[in-house]
Amino acid sequence: PEQAVEVIRAFSYFSHLANIAEDQHHIRRTHHHELAGSPPRAGSLQRAINTALASGMNAAQLAKFFETALVSPVLTAHPTEVRRRTTMYWESDIVALLRERDRGQLTAQELAATETQLRIAIETLWQSNLLRRSRLTVADEVKNGVSYYNSTFLAEVPRLHQQVEETLAHHLDGKAIPSLKFIQMGSWIGGDRDGNPFVTADVLQQTLTLQTDAALKYYLAELDGLKSELSIATTVSNVSDAVLALAAGSPEKSAHREKEPYRLASLLIRRRVMITRHNLTGTASEGDDSEYPPYQTPDDLIADLDVMYRSLCDNGSKLIANGRLSGLRRAVDCFGFHLASLDLRQNSDVHQRTVADLLAAVDPDIDYLAMSETERVEILEKELIPPRPLLRPYWDYSEETAKELAIFKAAKAAHDKYGSRVITTSIISNTTSVSDLLELAILLKEAGLVTPEGIASVHIVPLFETIEDLRSCTEIMDQLLSIPAYRKLVDHLGGVQEVMLGYSDSNKDGGFVTSGWELYKAETGLVALLARHGVRLRLFHGRGGSVGRGGGPAFEAVLAQPAGAVQGQIRVTEQGEIISSKYSNPWLGRRNLETLVAATLEASLEKPDKHGVPAEWLQIMEDLSAYAFAAYRDLVYETEGFEDFFWSSTVINEIATLNIGSRPASRAKTRDITALRAIPWVFSWAQCRVMLPGWYGFGAAVEKWLAADPKNTTDKLTELYNAWPFFRAQLSNMDMVLAKTSMAIARRYANLLEDERLRETIYGRIREEWQSTVGAVLRISRQHELLERNPLLNRSIQNRFPYLDPLNHIQVEMMKLSRAQSQDPKVLRGIQLTINGISAGLRNSG
Repeated sequence: PEQAVEVIRAFSYFSHLANIAEDQHHIRRTHHHELAGSPPRAGSLQRAINTALASGMNAAQLAKFFETALVSPVLTAHPTEVRRRTTMYWESDIVALLRERDRGQLTAQELAATETQLRIAIETLWQSNLLRRSRLTVADEVKNGVSYYNSTFLAEVPRLHQQVEETLAHHLDGKAIPSLKFIQMGSWIGGDRDGNPFVTADVLQQTLTLQTDAALKYYLAELDGLKSELSIATTVSNVSDAVLALAAGSPEKSAHREKEPYRLASLLIRRRVMITRHNLTGTASEGDDSEYPPYQTPDDLIADLDVMYRSLCDNGSKLIANGRLSGLRRAVDCFGFHLASLDLRQNSDVHQRTVADLLAAVDPDIDYLAMSETERVEILEKELIPPRPLLRPYWDYSEETAKELAIFKAAKAAHDKYGSRVITTSIISNTTSVSDLLELAILLKEAGLVTPEGIASVHIVPLFETIEDLRSCTEIMDQLLSIPAYRKLVDHLGGVQEVMLGYSDSNKDGGFVTSGWELYKAETGLVALLARHGVRLRLFHGRGGSVGRGGGPAFEAVLAQPAGAVQGQIRVTEQGEIISSKYSNPWLGRRNLETLVAATLEASLEKPDKHGVPAEWLQIMEDLSAYAFAAYRDLVYETEGFEDFFWSSTVINEIATLNIGSRPASRAKTRDITALRAIPWVFSWAQCRVMLPGWYGFGAAVEKWLAADPKNTTDKLTELYNAWPFFRAQLSNMDMVLAKTSMAIARRYANLLEDERLRETIYGRIREEWQSTVGAVLRISRQHELLERNPLLNRSIQNRFPYLDPLNHIQVEMMKLSRAQSQDPKVLRGIQLTINGISAGLRNSG
């Protein structure tokens, strides 16, 4: 085992370093294309703007679009990110050194120095622990999430906004447009308590403190930069009276600075930000603060920054004003004092029990849990309107109820302290009925986040997850929006109803094909329904990193939505290893944000058409989905012994030992697949290179569809592939997933199951369906081999196999030793390291 661990570490680091090299290669290629004057690439903001202008929009309409647009990546702490922050630090250092090498025109001495620094970074990385020695806490996860703001978001989000403003101003002949802030970062880390008992009111408050501290530390650093840069003196340049007034209040009294009012004003603003940080987070301040009041709101800070900005512009220094000062002003506008909007999330069952507890305290005769849905809706409607609270201050509520009430109380306190942007959304997991949403409204009312007058401070967001829930979501929302008291809440929040759709659980429930199709139909139905109600729909996509959880290229995924589903606003989860691969590198982070914005703009150009997608295509997809659903359910839920096969031939047991997340892997202590969370389900199949959630059932579906009617042909499916973005995106994702699979390696994992008959039966079915699916994808897409249409991705994946395959083989051997009751800690460590290395090599495994 000891020798194996060294080999595992080496191949794991090969994967990590290969990722860095590949990313740098992409950056280099993009740079060369831009230098060559190539047309804007697909997914770039410039191309999206050109497309919008070509479609008939004018620049003024585009500016209006961005003023009301919302693009919100939401970071989550799902346990598929297996890298330590220490690893990420050294990898960032290596990235910076590679970019320095790519800069060119380095002398031999400079090149040698860079080479030495690269060796130092790699050697240090090699001698650092890849794995955590203790399990993550929620606070650790928050700090992990905050690190991406420091590396990317705080600087790159303002730059992207500035890029859009300058592009629009160019098309408007230089006419200024209002400052934009359409990118609004979100987070679940510290607010998502669905299945995570460690998220409490105290943790919520701690999370907000950590976020606030990160934002204000960044502002302080930028103000230090301004203090150094803004050396403009009154002896050579005019300065506004407003700047002079700010400078007069500066804590700096040195005679050397008296003719440098911008520096003095920056020092005053910095001192007030320092005091604001002290008041909000409890960190130490500097000197006597009694004469310097804290900023009460981000707008107050922006007002002082604008004083300097206007003075610079009015006195011939607009170029200087649009540098660091403009970036800081935009950062404060985007991130406020709260850094990111924190979503609350809880399972509907918990809300249900909490409301039942509240009602029973008011009237012991009310047995809420025994009521029918109609009875529940009736009593909840009545309780939503009157001002009287249900909460009894001295009542002995259950521990669960007390915990929930404390969370909502903490959310209200956060609104009072930071403003309404700090928590904008409360999500109901496992939404199955109208009462699920009204229950949350009642709990928000008890906390003061909803008033009896119908004023809501937080969006109430249903999360539809299973196939059945997706099929019934339109009916549920129709009934809900017909309730006057609830509709009033929606109207107060700008007439916007956010709906979250779950890709993970619907996939585990019904398979890749059916999940994708039911999500598409749900979106189509919601678009039409909310338009009929006169409400603006905002969809929140609960996508994971892997294709089995809704992952895949973001640009194609957004454009594959049905017409009318985007409407200028979109929220999407960024999960697991995808966060680091997208956002740890600032340049790539900026590019990924730009791609999401560009996709949102292009998708919003697609208006619902009265003719829509041809009925024939819809019926074909309906048939394929039904066949695929039957094949998937038959294997996963109806095959005797499948659970034994899964638990024996994957690393699901070993994943639980990794210190990669604060949340338990399963909802209950059982081997039942239905109780298993979707994330470790997908992660486990990825580790053994089967990737079953990303393709299983499609081959069988195509075979049955072709056999059902002589008119059904592969040419017809190719027509869909060429002309329908949704169908093409589905097949492209399967194409990528299948290219990463290896049935030879999967066979080795299957052999871990001792029951030969069961092993051969289930592995045989999986292999047969894999062959059928590969054949179907190739025939429909007119390819001779997987990823023939995407040679760059194909080369990337092929280049990874020399690192990945040995890790898989060693992982199997280590699992054998572990399951033979080996007590050697190096065996468990070896398994954990292989999980890390395989995850890094696959890049989208969870």
